[in-house]
Amino acid sequence: MAQHTPIGLDTATAPVRALTHSGNFHVDETLGYVVLHYALAPEGDLRGRVLGTAAPDRLVFERSRDKARIGAADIVFDVGGVYDPPAGRYDHHMRDKPLREDGTPYSAAGLLWADYGRAAVRNILSVTMAAEGAPLDEARLNAIWQGVDKGLVLPIDLDDNGVTKMGRLSLAEVVSACGPTWDAVELFGAEEAARRETEGFANAAAAVAAHLVNAVERVRASHKAVTRVLEAFEQAEDKRILLMETGMPTEKVIFEHDLPVVYVVSPAPSGQWNIKAVPPARGEFGQRVSLPDAWAGLDGQALAEASGIADAVFAHPARFICGATSREGALAMARRALEIDAASRQAAPSKA
Repeated sequence: MAQHTPIGLDTATAPVRALTHSGNFHVDETLGYVVLHYALAPEGDLRGRVLGTAAPDRLVFERSRDKARIGAADIVFDVGGVYDPPAGRYDHHMRDKPLREDGTPYSAAGLLWADYGRAAVRNILSVTMAAEGAPLDEARLNAIWQGVDKGLVLPIDLDDNGVTKMGRLSLAEVVSACGPTWDAVELFGAEEAARRETEGFANAAAAVAAHLVNAVERVRASHKAVTRVLEAFEQAEDKRILLMETGMPTEKVIFEHDLPVVYVVSPAPSGQWNIKAVPPARGEFGQRVSLPDAWAGLDGQALAEASGIADAVFAHPARFICGATSREGALAMARRALEIDAASRQAAPSKA
């Protein structure tokens, strides 16, 4: 966390002039602008501010390489040759690059995320937290900030500094695709090419903003799921069957906490209840305990007769998921599947 108060966070009203370079743009300065938007003026017009069509708000943003404009700005990022956060300078293009604790070089996005990311997260989640009816305390705020830092910002640091590319179809590629083509000046003239460049940055910022909001919300929900899954596991009579009253991601929690869960029972959007087999390792195909072979590919009455569960609905041929109409029916299917597996193991000839 910053040891100084970042410019603009000491007051919610004073205007702040932020600047990054003009010309070709990349994901790091695009995300940097988006972070400042959510931290300082989330009610403002993200695209309109770039295009010069928005109503004035406290964040004034421009893209320029003019030294006088750089000197006049309150916050300068990805340009200027100076790293001095208390003075609002966040460039990283120098011999002595600012580094993370593990030695990874920061991008402009990473530097701004370190100082403004928590404020951005708090503003992004304001509506969600009001709906949840719980305040966003500092511990939870920091956990979400760290989750987004690890999953989104760090890969951008690595990509922008030439350490590890984000790869095809990444956010970096999406941003690059928003820029004008190399021959825009040749085809349309300098003025139109500049207009397309500005519009491209505005479009890139909108795409990155949507991605950031979704990333923050998913990390928040992921942390909430950890609590719910662990509570459900503690309440489970048979620790091999995890009953979730609401559908949510469970696999990450199961493996990170080394839970002996074999089947997860939870409601599906369709209204039925599903039984999903846990894989042997996170992200792998296969199952710790596959659903019974005799159920594979059956549905309706055929599955009800084969399983002995009256409201059984379907069983996937790959034996990793099946379902029933009711919660009780799904639980019964999970228990029956474990019974069948235990019987088949007992019947199997022992190996000498």
